[in-house]
Amino acid sequence: MAVRPVQVNIKALDPVAVGRFWAQALGWSAYHPGVTTYVGPAGGLIWPDPVYVGIDAVPVPDPVTTAKNRVHLDLATTSEAHRAELVERVKALGATPVDVGQGRVPWTVLADVEGNEFCVLEPRDVYRDTGPIAAIVVDCADPRAMARFWGEALDWTLHEVADDRAVWRSAEGTGPYLEFLRTPDAKTVPDRVHLDLLPRPGDDKEAEVGRLRALGATDLDLGQGDVPWTCLADPEDHEFCVLAPS
Repeated sequence: MAVRPVQVNIKALDPVAVGRFWAQALGWSAYHPGVTTYVGPAGGLIWPDPVYVGIDAVPVPDPVTTAKNRVHLDLATTSEAHRAELVERVKALGATPVDVGQGRVPWTVLADVEGNEFCVLEPRDVYRDTGPIAAIVVDCADPRAMARFWGEALDWTLHEVADDRAVWRSAEGTGPYLEFLRTPDAKTVPDRVHLDLLPRPGDDKEAEVGRLRALGATDLDLGQGDVPWTCLADPEDHEFCVLAPS
């Protein structure tokens, strides 16, 4: 039994606008299966995608906070020319430069149309085959502790664990990486961006939720009411949801 990341959930005042931004930034398509806007590879909606982790922009009434998100996306590039072109293209779509204390770095830190941070990376060989999203990056206090929890929770392969980072990728070696990076920042507001996880076909969702609780996950009440998914938090209070197979 295990779960896998299937989408990055972004709480949005205008999910259509956020979804449109990310679809154009990634070269993917925006789909509207219900009240949310799902962003995935072009060519028709396939959910869950067998390779990539999609984006699901979800409508919320709360105003956007100014606190830095604890989860962000790193975008891959193949050359310096591609990096420069992508930066200019996303700026034209409404992205704005932001300073999160990065100093002088070879990548570019930006925010989407509702202020969600992301990075356009310089070319790196490790991300040459990930698709447009190189990595889903999560701020944390203790990557080794996160490796213990998430290493048991996910069916992805742990590639690296050290004092400053823990890194996973799908067992098939496809799609983006998941990286927990040590940062000094503590959680101050509810997460605007989180992972949505899905049990493998044939696995029981409630049994999987029980297994995650036994590993140290705690129940989370976000006012979601009676819904088919379960909201949880990991041992460092990162929010995530376990979805029901559709």
